[in-house]
Amino acid sequence: MSAQCEVAAKRATAASMSTFERYLTVWVFLCIVAGIALGQWLPALFQMLEKLEVARVNLPVGLLIWIMIIPMLVKVDFGALHEVRNHVKGIGVTLFVNWLVKPFSMAFLGWLFIRHLFAPMLPAGQLDSYIAGLILLAAAPCTAMVFVWSRLSNGDPLFTLSQVALNDSIMIVAFAPLVAFLLGISAITVPWDTLFTSVLLYIVIPVILAQLWRKSLLAIGQEHFDATMEKIGPWSISALLATLVLLFAFQGKAIIEQPLVIALLAVPILIQVFFNSALAYWLNRALGEKHNVACPSALIGASNFFELAVAAAISLFGFESGAALATVVGVLIEVPVMLLVVKVVNSSKEWYERG
Repeated sequence: MSAQCEVAAKRATAASMSTFERYLTVWVFLCIVAGIALGQWLPALFQMLEKLEVARVNLPVGLLIWIMIIPMLVKVDFGALHEVRNHVKGIGVTLFVNWLVKPFSMAFLGWLFIRHLFAPMLPAGQLDSYIAGLILLAAAPCTAMVFVWSRLSNGDPLFTLSQVALNDSIMIVAFAPLVAFLLGISAITVPWDTLFTSVLLYIVIPVILAQLWRKSLLAIGQEHFDATMEKIGPWSISALLATLVLLFAFQGKAIIEQPLVIALLAVPILIQVFFNSALAYWLNRALGEKHNVACPSALIGASNFFELAVAAAISLFGFESGAALATVVGVLIEVPVMLLVVKVVNSSKEWYERG
């Protein structure tokens, strides 16, 4: 099984960043512009789309989110979980930062910046919603893009695969209680039934469907699996961009009236990215882990499963909410910031190994 896991891990991290992924920030910005423009020109169309919902789940967005999430989860091999025992220190750091530091530090940063320092410059009625979006973003550890970051930093592919599989397993049971707890201590009320519906729709069902699809593809052969992965690779980001057009069609008026909001929301996100990646990197060094383990451990602590965060924010708070906008700001800055973190861990390898 170890040999099979190693092959799967190397294949998962084999491809470096595509041109489309590298310029994700540009595409997101263009979608923001397109969404705002379309929302102003065709308000009746988007009002009709907003009403297409069942049990508070918007059907067009629900479909787009499944297209976003499922291809990513097909790459995850839960059979790699047994590899966790081979990197106990690195896995320990990953779990500590992802589940005990990152969500709580973001809740604190949201309280500090949104409710206090930036409050006079933000719409008063959206402060709680902005904080909720930041918490949703931090509570969802990265699933797919971490394979790219690991490849760019020459990370250990087996460790990367095992930490993703473990994080996703924990997320199935821990995401809803953690989000509810952090929203509660932030004095934000969210219906439990809506939260669990979001987890069921956007985590549990996609994981099951993705693993069934993965099993059927691998039953035909590894080459067929690889060819299918290459074919469906652009689906996730394309569906994400389409979702952003819809979201900003509804957010357009608020953005035009307060363009500073996006920059202000980016501040706590940037701080938590640099803080969590630095903490994970330093902890791995202090514990004596190898550099090719410390890199993916630090990178998964810095990045987010922003597709899930966007989905949950829309489901819980709606298209026009500050929560949805806050999660999208995470998408906007993800690629350039993570490329900077990759550059730092690569250039500091000599310093790291001296420790």
